[in-house]
Amino acid sequence: MNMLSPKKTKFRKQFKGRIHGNSKGNYALTYGSYGLKAMEPERVTSRQIEAARKAITRYLKRAGRMWIRIFPDVPVSKKPAEVRMGKGKGSIEFWACRVKPGRIMFEVDGVDLNDAKKAMTLAAAKLPIKCKFVERNIWLIKKKIQKIFQNLRMKS
Repeated sequence: MNMLSPKKTKFRKQFKGRIHGNSKGNYALTYGSYGLKAMEPERVTSRQIEAARKAITRYLKRAGRMWIRIFPDVPVSKKPAEVRMGKGKGSIEFWACRVKPGRIMFEVDGVDLNDAKKAMTLAAAKLPIKCKFVERNIWLIKKKIQKIFQNLRMKS
């Protein structure tokens, strides 16, 4: 299985760190019409991302288009079982992504609303956090377009 992991990193190992606050960016749909939004902070592993991706593609039968908006770039180290304290930090066990609340993790487009909702529900079951299905606000886009046209009329 080909899991997601960075090709190259500046440092081999990282501190654990804390995930606090809401997502600074990536809280709105950019590419697709429907998405899966994280509601709590957590580390999502590359295996979990892959399992969610498979669940979506299998349900949609490769129809439409899908985007994965998260990437596991945090190395998580672990020491073997029954090893005494000390002797340095353990080796890298897996790669994870720090996900903050409000972050869009997956997006789909070119599929029916009910199909997208079901696919995202299946994907959410594979993830360790509470997720929310979101769809693009068409009325919001229309408002933005109207504002642009008003600005153009005022200039001319």
